[in-house]
Amino acid sequence: MKCKLIVPVLVRQLGRIIMLYKSDSFEVSFLKENIAEFKFCVAGSVNTLSQKTLSDCAAALKELAANTDIKGMIFTSDKDHFIIGADIFEFLPTFTKPEEELVVWIKNATDVFDAIEDLPFPTLSAINGMALGGGCEWALATDYRVASETAKMGLPEVKLGIMPGFGGTVRLPRIIGADNAMMWITSGAENRAADALKVGAFDAVVSADKLLESSVSTLELAIAGKLDWQAKRNVKLQPLKLNRVEQGMSFAMAEGMVMGKTKGHYPAPVMAVRTIKAAANCTRDEAMAIENANFAKLARTPEAAAQTGIFLADQYIKGKARKFAKHSDVEIKQAAVLGAGIMGGGIAYQSAYKGTPIIMKDIQQDALDLGMGEASKLLGAKVKRGHMPMEKMLATLSKIKPTLNESDLQSANIIVEAVVENPKVKQAVLADLEKNMPEGTVLTSNTSTICIDLLAEALDKPENFCGMHFFNPVPKMPLVEIIRGAKTSDKTINAVVDYALKLGKSPIVVNDCPGFFVNRVLFPYFAGFSKLVVEGANFAKVDKVMENVFGWPMGPAYLLDVVGIDTAFHCTGVMADGFPERMARADKDPVTIFANEKRFGQKNKAGFYKYETDRRGRLKKSHDETAIELLSPITDAPKEFDKQEIIDRCMIPMINEVLLCLQEGIVASPQEADMALVYGVGFPPFRGGAFRYLDQTGLANFVAAADKYAHLGAIYQVSEQTRKWAEEGRVFYKVEG
Repeated sequence: MKCKLIVPVLVRQLGRIIMLYKSDSFEVSFLKENIAEFKFCVAGSVNTLSQKTLSDCAAALKELAANTDIKGMIFTSDKDHFIIGADIFEFLPTFTKPEEELVVWIKNATDVFDAIEDLPFPTLSAINGMALGGGCEWALATDYRVASETAKMGLPEVKLGIMPGFGGTVRLPRIIGADNAMMWITSGAENRAADALKVGAFDAVVSADKLLESSVSTLELAIAGKLDWQAKRNVKLQPLKLNRVEQGMSFAMAEGMVMGKTKGHYPAPVMAVRTIKAAANCTRDEAMAIENANFAKLARTPEAAAQTGIFLADQYIKGKARKFAKHSDVEIKQAAVLGAGIMGGGIAYQSAYKGTPIIMKDIQQDALDLGMGEASKLLGAKVKRGHMPMEKMLATLSKIKPTLNESDLQSANIIVEAVVENPKVKQAVLADLEKNMPEGTVLTSNTSTICIDLLAEALDKPENFCGMHFFNPVPKMPLVEIIRGAKTSDKTINAVVDYALKLGKSPIVVNDCPGFFVNRVLFPYFAGFSKLVVEGANFAKVDKVMENVFGWPMGPAYLLDVVGIDTAFHCTGVMADGFPERMARADKDPVTIFANEKRFGQKNKAGFYKYETDRRGRLKKSHDETAIELLSPITDAPKEFDKQEIIDRCMIPMINEVLLCLQEGIVASPQEADMALVYGVGFPPFRGGAFRYLDQTGLANFVAAADKYAHLGAIYQVSEQTRKWAEEGRVFYKVEG
C-alpha cells in the first residue's frame, strides 16, 4: 500500500488481521496471535525520530491503544540498529524558536513517549545495535527491554549542548537509580549490553539470533500474568525511591563532579543533574513538565548551537570523505609504514586494529621492538578491560609485520613515510621507494609541516604522492590531514581518503602550504603566547586563563611541553621560512631558550613545567623555578594582564590565520576548518570551532579587537578580505536545516 499520510489499515484475510498500521517510517502488524510488532523502517540506513515520525507515532499509538485485539506489543527495527535518536538536522532551526514555543514543541514530543508508557497492555523493546538518545528514551518508555549482546544504549545529548528531552531525565533515574542515571546522562557515554544489564537498564541480553524469540517469550509471560508488568511501569510513574538525606548527598556530589569536570563551560550536564534533583519527589507528569522547561532553556544557549553545529559539521566532512573514497579505484589490501617510532608504531597499530594488514619497516631492530611493544600494550589494555578477547588481540598483532628488509614492502598498495622530520632525508627515502615499488603504489608522507611540493621534487611521478598527516597519539586523535600537492592526482587523494576512513579516522583534504592547515594556524597562537611571556606575563597564569576561561584542554605552555619543545622549535623554523613576514622567529623566544637548554617538555620531563610519573604511570606537571630563571634574561618585569587581553593576544593570531587559510583556499569550508581544529588541537567544542566562534562574537567585533593589537605585528593585522567581510556582516554558518 502506498500512502503519504499515515493510514490505519485493517485488512482481514481468512479472518486474520494482516496489517494494523502503516506509515512512511514504521509499520504495525500481528507477529503472533495477539502480540503486535511495531517495526521502525525509516527510509535510509538508520532509524531516527523526526518530527514527522513522532507525529505519525502519536496518531498510531492513539489508534492502537483502542484496539482490543492487541494484548502486547514489541518494538523492533528493520535495520542494524534500533533507533539512533532524534533527527539532529532539525535541531538548529527548531532551537531558534522562542522559549515558550520550544516548551510546547518538546511537550508534544514527550506526550508520544508518555502514550507508549500508558498503553493498556505490556510493551517491550527488542534492541539490536544502538539505542541512543530518543531511541534509548523510546526503550525506557516500554515496560521491558531485551537486547542483543552487541547492543549499546546511551543518552549522548550533552555532547550536543542539550540534555535528554523525551523523558530520559525522568525515566532513567527511576529504572537504574539516580547515581547511575546521572553518570549515564552527564557523560553521554554509550553503554555496552552487559553493563546496561548490570544496572537494570536491560532486562535480558541474548544472542542476536535469539532476540525476537526471547522478546516474544518475555511478553507472553507478561500477558499471562507471570511477570508483573504493571509494577515495573508504576516505578516510572512515581517519585524517586530516595529519602531527603540520600538525595542531598547524591545530587550535591554529582553537581560538584560535573562542575569540576566541565569548569562551568558546558551548561547541559549541570542542567541535567538539577533537573533530576528538581523532579525527584514528583510524579511522572510533574517531572516531565520540569524536563520540558529546562530542555527549552538549554536549546536556546550558544553552547547548544555550537555543539550541535559540530555534529552537523562532522556529518559534512564525513559525507565529503565518503564521496572521495567512493571514487577510489585502488584496492588497499596491504599497507606499509616506514619508521617504527611513536607515530609509525601508532599508525601500524591503528591499521591492524581496523583490519588492514600493515608492514612496519625500520632500519633498527630496537625501533621495531618498540613499535610492536606499543601495539601489544594498547591491545592488552583492551583485553584487560574485557573489550577484546585474547584471540582477537593475537589476530590483530599478526596483521603487523615488522621488518628490516625493504623487499617486504613490495606487496603494499599504500606506504606512509614516517621517518625523521628532515626534508632531505624524506626526499631520499621517497625517491628510493618510487624507484623500487611497483607501478601505481600510492606514496604518502606523515610530515607535520614540510611542504608536500618540496618533497615531491624528488619524485618522477608526483601525481602518486600526497601528505597524510596523523596527530599524536594516533589511536586517540580522530583527525588526519590529507595534503594535496600541486601535482597530486585525484586518484591518489581518493585512495588515501579511503585508507584514512578504513583506519576509523576523520580525513580532511587541504591544499599544500608550510604547516598545512592545523600547524599553520597553531603556531601564530604560540607566537601570541610567547609575546605575552616576553612582556612579563606568568605562563602558568596564561595557561589557567586559556584552560579555565576560554576552555582549551591545555594552555599554550602545557601544550608546547606535550608537543615537544624540540618539535616546536623545528616547526617554528619551517613556518618562519614559509611565512617570513608573519611568522619570523622572534629574537626573544621562550621555545628557543628551552630548546637550547635541551628542555624538551614531557619527553624528558622538563620544559615550561617539570614532570613526574604518578602511581598510574601518567606524567603530572608541577611548577619549576628553573624554567622561570632561564626565561628571565628575555622577559620584562612581571606584569599582570587581564583575562580578556590574554585571550585576545593568544586567539586573534590563530583566528586571523584561519581566515587567511579559507581565503587562500588552503581549507575548503568553515566546516572543515572547525572540525580540523576541534579534532586536531582540541578547540573547545562548546565554542564550536573558529568560524562558529566568529559568528557568535561577530566578525566586526573580531576586526575591532585585532586592530587594537595591530601594532604588535603582522599576526594581528587582518587582511583586506576579512575587513570587507566584516563590513558586509559576513556570517559563516546559516541556520542548518
